[in-house]
Amino acid sequence: MKKFLIMLMMVSLIVLAACGSSDEAEGSEEGGEDKGTISFAVTPWTSTVPPTKVAKIILEDMGYEVEETQADVSSTFVGLSRGDLDVFIDSWMPAHELQFEEYEDSIEMVATSYEDADSGLVIPTYVEGIEKVSDLKGREDEFNNKIYGIEEGASATEMMRDLIEEADLDLELITSSEGGMLAQAQKEMNSDNPVIFYGWRPHTMFNKYDIEVIEDDYGYFETSSVHVLANNGLKDKAPDAYEFLQNWSIPLEDVEEMIVKIEDGQDEEEVAQEWIDEHQDQVDNMLNN
Repeated sequence: MKKFLIMLMMVSLIVLAACGSSDEAEGSEEGGEDKGTISFAVTPWTSTVPPTKVAKIILEDMGYEVEETQADVSSTFVGLSRGDLDVFIDSWMPAHELQFEEYEDSIEMVATSYEDADSGLVIPTYVEGIEKVSDLKGREDEFNNKIYGIEEGASATEMMRDLIEEADLDLELITSSEGGMLAQAQKEMNSDNPVIFYGWRPHTMFNKYDIEVIEDDYGYFETSSVHVLANNGLKDKAPDAYEFLQNWSIPLEDVEEMIVKIEDGQDEEEVAQEWIDEHQDQVDNMLNN
């Protein structure tokens, strides 16, 4: 009898172990294959967040873990070149050409997100008689001899300094975060004061304020195109993710719409998921489904 009970217990343990292995296998299948981690650089610009979140959700559905690393432009290119970062989805050309050329042996341009993205010096439309940068000469005091710009390290910041010098403008560039710049610009516009600051599309500033980009007759700011960059190791590390990013594209207008929703308080990933749900055919094309 004792032997029978021992055998019965052994059989029970074997059955339980088999059931556990089956459940574990089923759970693994339901959760998808764990393909490793892909690290995205996220610059402190509103234009970076929506496309990064869209790509993150799609890659997670493919079985990857996605990390987001906050970084300025300089750190982004260094991180990509070293392999510490895998992808940057918001690289502006020609603004980032110098950084790209410096690291082009270890970084590649994988895809174009969208084109026709304007950027440059911005003024309120109530400021009359200024259509191009050279028109600012002699009128600098109307703007308190200041231009408001974004953070140090950004390509646009150096371009504005070079532009001020070449145009011989008596203007000081005040650098800040994007939010700090816009807060100062809004303060001036609330009082109908002339103000100059840096602007670009896609951005909700063009929805919120009555502003315009003035012509850069010195050729520093041109219509930009926005690109996906990856370090050279991504192709071997995650070939299906690399192929997905090669097919990446998203309209500028869609990015602006997502920025508006996020600034209105909607969760970033909810906004990204809405875009995916509403553009499944485009997502399937990017995935080659």
